[in-house]
Amino acid sequence: MPKEDANKLILVNKAEAKGLRDFLKEKGLSGRMIRRALMSKSICLEGSVCRGDEIVLEGRAVHVGLADERSDMKPQKMNLDIIYEDVDLLVLNKPPYILVHPTPNHPDGTLSNGVASYFLEVGLKRKVRIVNRLDRDTSGIIIFPKNSFGHQQLASQMDHGEVEKRYLAIVHGVMEKDSGEINLPLGNHEDGIRQAVRSDGSEAITRFKVIERMEDSTLVELELLTGRTHQIRVHLSHLGHPIMGDHLYSQRESQIGRQALHSHRLSFLSPRSDERILLQAEIPDDMKNLINLLKTSKN
Repeated sequence: MPKEDANKLILVNKAEAKGLRDFLKEKGLSGRMIRRALMSKSICLEGSVCRGDEIVLEGRAVHVGLADERSDMKPQKMNLDIIYEDVDLLVLNKPPYILVHPTPNHPDGTLSNGVASYFLEVGLKRKVRIVNRLDRDTSGIIIFPKNSFGHQQLASQMDHGEVEKRYLAIVHGVMEKDSGEINLPLGNHEDGIRQAVRSDGSEAITRFKVIERMEDSTLVELELLTGRTHQIRVHLSHLGHPIMGDHLYSQRESQIGRQALHSHRLSFLSPRSDERILLQAEIPDDMKNLINLLKTSKN
């Protein structure tokens, strides 16, 4: 097999002959990406630059160049907890209390600034892209695609429900059911800040499984089947089991300074090989300490 190249896609036609554009679309390239690559003359077949009307025979390989990009992010040196990396993806274990992307009130010091610095260090001329955003206080697995192809592939998997996303949360109260599914539509709250369960909202489905019950709290695993804003936080609050430390959706006192929510498991298909990749991120120390404290209280 040809060696993977961070600046080039090598796509082999393993089926019957077909037109170049149709072949590239089947491989997951968007029409926009194909047009740009043709205009920049970065698609080749058998060593010749493609015009777009070529036929790709079975067994032939199409080479698509991935052009260098100008970074749109201020690079800032940061210690990144890298849990997986290949030519298309950089996957990190995000610590709590850090923004993923700059905002008007917080223009730097974000995880994206750290990724921009890392790209410079390894000689990668790319924009900073994000697939799955996490709240400032939520910890765990987050994906930064290294190129437009990786971003396009993972975003498509997200849209089609092919990415498995599981979280761990510590909630107030003892959940009675061992497992179940929360299917409640979500929309904007009247305050314009929060989300709320609304009959006219968008479909939102969360599966849950109790991991451990304590005296007046529960460690629960949650699987997102949809990806609405604050979905897990709103669903759990609506059930009467808000996440500990979630001051936006709960008024209860907590021994932790942020919502006890951690993205601990993510599974997706490799953009190039279609092999399923399973990643896990260990629960952070503040949540471990909270669990130990709650266990002590139980005893």
